[in-house]
Amino acid sequence: MNEETKLRLVEIFRRLPVVKRPERHVPFKHKLYWTGAVLILYFVLANIHLFGLSPESIDIFEQYRAFFAGESGTIILLGIGPIVTGSIVLQLLVGAQVLKLDLSNPLDQAVFQGLQKTLVIIMIVVEGLPQILGGFVRPDPELAHLLGVSLNTIALLLFIQIFIGGLLILYMDEVVSKWGIGSGVGLFIIASVSQGIVTGLLNWKIVDGLPAGIIPRWIYLAQHGLMDYIASASMAEVLYTLGILALASTIGIFLLVVFAESTRVEIPLAHAAVRGARGRFPVKLIYASVLPMILVRALQANIQLFGTLLSSKGINIFGEYVVTSTGSYPVPGSIMYYLRPIHGPTDWVPSLVLHNETISQIALRVGMDAFLLIVGGIIFSIFWVETTGMDARTVARRIQSSGLQIPGYRRSQASIEKVMQRYIPKVTVLGGAIIGALTLFASLFGTVGAVSGTGLLLAVSIVYRLYEDIASEQMMEMHPLLRQFFGKE
Repeated sequence: MNEETKLRLVEIFRRLPVVKRPERHVPFKHKLYWTGAVLILYFVLANIHLFGLSPESIDIFEQYRAFFAGESGTIILLGIGPIVTGSIVLQLLVGAQVLKLDLSNPLDQAVFQGLQKTLVIIMIVVEGLPQILGGFVRPDPELAHLLGVSLNTIALLLFIQIFIGGLLILYMDEVVSKWGIGSGVGLFIIASVSQGIVTGLLNWKIVDGLPAGIIPRWIYLAQHGLMDYIASASMAEVLYTLGILALASTIGIFLLVVFAESTRVEIPLAHAAVRGARGRFPVKLIYASVLPMILVRALQANIQLFGTLLSSKGINIFGEYVVTSTGSYPVPGSIMYYLRPIHGPTDWVPSLVLHNETISQIALRVGMDAFLLIVGGIIFSIFWVETTGMDARTVARRIQSSGLQIPGYRRSQASIEKVMQRYIPKVTVLGGAIIGALTLFASLFGTVGAVSGTGLLLAVSIVYRLYEDIASEQMMEMHPLLRQFFGKE
């Protein structure tokens, strides 16, 4: 791609609606206001149900809701799915050098951002339209009869609502990224998972004869023969039904993620012009954050969507799907069955498995999920670091331009980069593998509120980093010169 082509693309991308970047530093208090306003808007949208949706519709992404941050049957049905999928496609193209872009070059950076937004808009169509054409998001025939229009008209109306919801999520994410704290994607995941956990603890709704919430379930069973139930059920059933396994897993994931996030190597820095001014550059164990895990799970979710759509058209070469009111499930033994993520104990504990699966099939499926998570975590972590300016060269250039240096080394970008190369590539790979293993652990044992282990792990890590972002914002408010190093001015 030559310079002329890039300039033409940038001119085209400028015609897309865009959230204007602030011309000067946004005060911390104002960032809190913008972040809070977008969060409130998110919850409002999560309660706007799709007009014309049939009660017989099926949510094929039901088990991915927590980290897709969408709400079934609402205008934000797709959640952050299109944003994540668009990022996957673009990162793969850039990482494989199909698109040769130097993200340190402002022109290439503009091309990258424009392509990303364009791909997200395309993915809104790609992920929304097939659900309608495949018969999963169904128009309400009674409403069509009442209004005197065809089902196709109601289906078109549903697609328009889903498309608008996808665009709103895209631009809300952009508002938070430019005017708020952290990212909109992370904020929406936190909101979705937090809501799920509170519901999972306190929900009194009766499901399969028992309250859905853990605390109401304990109270109910205590009033209706808890000891008799414990005596008649297996240990696995007791731990699962009472929510003890989910509660212990939730607490364990929280502690493990906080420990992993707080583990780091700190490289000392000193200011070349200001004597005595010192600092540290932290290289975290989870250097690329947990966001690459969203990319892995989103890739798996889109593979399942592809398989479901093929199966609905009678093409079962990759596996036949059984569609129920709670979602679609591949038949055990098929390719799609082994590629389907683990979502909790009911997917692998023999006494809790809901479908007719052999132990060898279960073991192979768990092994495949472990492979995809760990290897995928490493690959996407590398891509993430390279495409977000966290690589050794970019970090070294930022340190050099801010007037800092590493004590004991020559004050040059090359010497700083050499030190960074000792840590960043290795920690990126190690951190990607560790976060993949943590995601597997979280997925195996389930969580409170069935927010999925992946969703909880993402939420805890994002909250921890959001806390650090808030602390750094407050620090930069007190010491404006720090904004030069972090590129905030």
